[in-house]
Amino acid sequence: MQSSITNTTTRYGWAMIILHWLIGIIFIGQFVLGVVMVRIESQRMSFELIQLHKSFGFLLLGLIILRIAWRLGNATPPLPASVGTLERKTAPLAHFALYAFQVALPLSGWALVSVSTLEIPTMPFNQFVMPNLPLTESDAAEGFWSAAHWYLAYAGIALVALHIAAALRHHFLLRDNVLKRIITPSSDGE
Repeated sequence: MQSSITNTTTRYGWAMIILHWLIGIIFIGQFVLGVVMVRIESQRMSFELIQLHKSFGFLLLGLIILRIAWRLGNATPPLPASVGTLERKTAPLAHFALYAFQVALPLSGWALVSVSTLEIPTMPFNQFVMPNLPLTESDAAEGFWSAAHWYLAYAGIALVALHIAAALRHHFLLRDNVLKRIITPSSDGE
């Protein structure tokens, strides 16, 4: 059977699998880059890393919007029958929280650069100037959005760690197919 790009009632298709892993890698990479870029002593290197961080932030925002749209338009495989009631109720909330943080984090970063009094243009991957959000520049607003971005980043990475732990629990302890279905795509015949 040929692998499918769309989801089935038992597994995710190639599109969701690629989006899932690409977003996950970028999200974790963005967290690491964010921590490193503010600790670099070289101002030039720090500036370059910040520009790269902003570029991947916009890419992440676009990918997560695409993923949400794809999820809304495709079947979502249900949890196995062995999953308990509490987990059935909390899993959708955890996924919603992951999506919310993955949207809120790049938006808060965009707000941060938009209110910055430094007025440094954002050029995603040096291709074009990204317009700022229509927000008022001020030191107070910059402080607010900087703190919001920081807190969202740490809360988001904690959610990702919880998500990874849950996936590993399903695979190694419960021995069900929850992790396998986001690794191996659905087939046309499923």
